[in-house]
Amino acid sequence: MKKFLSSSFRYRLFAAFLAVSLIPLLICSAMLLQIFRLRMTGDAQKEAEEHLERVGLLLDESCQRFLQAAQSVQRDDVLKAAMLGAEEEEMVIYGRLLDATQESRSNARFDLYDREGRWLCSTRSDSAGQDLPTNWGVLRAAEESTLRFFPPEETSVADEPLLQGAVTLTGDGGERIGYLLVGLCRSDLDRLLEGIVGASNDLLILSAYWRPIYCSQPALADSLAATLRQRLLEGESLNSGDAEFVYTVSSHEGTGLYLVLRQPQVFNRDTMGLLYTVSLSSALVCVAISILMSLTLSKQMFRPIQRLHGAIEAVARNDLDVYVPHEHDDELGQLAQRFNEMLVALKANQEQLVENQKELNEAQIRMLQAQLNPHFLCNTLDTMKWISKINKVPQVADMSTNLADILRFCVSSDEFVPLRRELEILHSYVEIQRIRISDGFEFSVEVPPELEDCLVPKMILQPIVENAILHGLDGVEQGAILVQARAEEERLFISVQDNGRGLPPELEGPYARRDRELSRGHLGLYNVDTILRKHYGEGCGLYLSNVSGGSGACITAVLPLRWEEELIC
Repeated sequence: MKKFLSSSFRYRLFAAFLAVSLIPLLICSAMLLQIFRLRMTGDAQKEAEEHLERVGLLLDESCQRFLQAAQSVQRDDVLKAAMLGAEEEEMVIYGRLLDATQESRSNARFDLYDREGRWLCSTRSDSAGQDLPTNWGVLRAAEESTLRFFPPEETSVADEPLLQGAVTLTGDGGERIGYLLVGLCRSDLDRLLEGIVGASNDLLILSAYWRPIYCSQPALADSLAATLRQRLLEGESLNSGDAEFVYTVSSHEGTGLYLVLRQPQVFNRDTMGLLYTVSLSSALVCVAISILMSLTLSKQMFRPIQRLHGAIEAVARNDLDVYVPHEHDDELGQLAQRFNEMLVALKANQEQLVENQKELNEAQIRMLQAQLNPHFLCNTLDTMKWISKINKVPQVADMSTNLADILRFCVSSDEFVPLRRELEILHSYVEIQRIRISDGFEFSVEVPPELEDCLVPKMILQPIVENAILHGLDGVEQGAILVQARAEEERLFISVQDNGRGLPPELEGPYARRDRELSRGHLGLYNVDTILRKHYGEGCGLYLSNVSGGSGACITAVLPLRWEEELIC
């Protein structure tokens, strides 16, 4: 199939049309389906959080009523006396306890204990309590917090509380005189949570250790809690691997319990199957329409392209007399017209190319002839040198010798030379300048021997030294020029320093005068900076600065370290 599509532009064009028409449609359908699913899931999650929030508020209100009941018990003198060991009739204590807890006793069971943990009375006459230890369990927890709920140790009896919490009761001096135990049975929790979480949802209340305490469907309490606890121990999400239900968890700080709400999945398998069936049917209809339209468009575009392809093959055989007809003035017609115009221009260019080749041959001949002139000048300078020696004019002889060396160096075919050779030519130039300028100047070179074999572009130091002589030492009586070289981080730094008047502050830094028109009077520096940047890139070139702690300017050429072996390789 891949070979079939790659062999014909028509079929590739057809496949492109088909993809362009189908892919956006499929992407939009998938995005709409996903957005709808996320929206419904988000609404269900928000609803679950609201349900759990209402459950938490009910528990908070219940705890507040329980604390108010404990305060009422603590203010009753008869109950205080009974907790301190006074002999009171059981019915009197029972009645006083009913009065103190009248606002909350319909929602919970209240048991009164003395400070030793002995049971005294309960608000529900059909149940009798048992003594509890004060050094552990629920009474011990009452001394550490205001009101925390715990599951009882044994819940085999149907009417026994599912949750127990205790409040410490104190006397007028703040001493402990007893405990008020609050117990919530299943019937109490059913009345408290009736109609809160919805008919299709299930509420599960777990202890701090994720043990089941209460479930709206009692038969699911143990199995559901075990499943959720196992997922947590394995480091998985509560909803992982469950396609039927969604679980939302909330921690209730007031009681130390965990509230879990189980909701049916918004999209079950049947609903998702229906949505996928509708989406697939719509996609198939769109595929049929896209195939029909893509075939029509590909045929209309393929014919002019085929004619253009045949014309290109003719041009490849050097047949420039072909012509591509065009029926319509659309983009393909304009392309055919441009192709015909290109053929006309190509024929003219071929004729011009032949003429240019003739002119190039003539220019090469003239260049070879011009190379003879410098050799003639060098021979003439040698003749002047010997005549000057014969006539005892040593200065003319020295200038002729140095100028001949510089001229031979300039016309040599070597583009890069060792730094040693560059310094030799620089000495020849300085000797000529010393003869020309009546006021002498000092010239010194400090180059480490290991850097003398470094390769540099030829004639890069002479323009810098010339600039120092003409501009830097202008008006200086005892001028001095120092040439130094150093290597740092695979780069070569060659500096030319003078003791003249220095540079204006605006000229310090990288050589910024890139325009030849702005470099009048400093054309040599412009040429050297351009040569370095052309050879080595923008990171190299000339850098201008003033001498720190003294007078004068310093121009530094920065270029990479290159050796003759590296250049050959």
